[in-house]
Amino acid sequence: MRLIKTLDEIKGIRKANQIIAKIYTDIIPPYLKPGITTREIDRIIDEYIRSCGARPACIGVEGIYGPFPAATCISVNEEVVHGIPGDRVIKEGDIVSLDTVTELNGYYGDSAKTFAIGIIDDES
Repeated sequence: MRLIKTLDEIKGIRKANQIIAKIYTDIIPPYLKPGITTREIDRIIDEYIRSCGARPACIGVEGIYGPFPAATCISVNEEVVHGIPGDRVIKEGDIVSLDTVTELNGYYGDSAKTFAIGIIDDES
């Protein structure tokens, strides 16, 4: 990997990251409410990434327990990063961390963001 990127490479990386930025600022916040499951959050993100002509790059990444099965790593509250989405229901007061990686035309975007669900107590 070269450390210095060409202008075209920078544009490609920027486009891949802009997909994630839109997810975190516009697409997913309206859905982050009590009652949604982490699996549903992942589905929404997966569908949006694909609708942009990109690929959710986390799917299939090899780990010690086999390939990662989802588009987004989702961790709730005290969970360690890179949580696997499932049937866990988001509740009022939860802290939800999303880590998303996209691949678009050979370029990768990677970003994480943490969201507070509703009112968060001081201890959180």
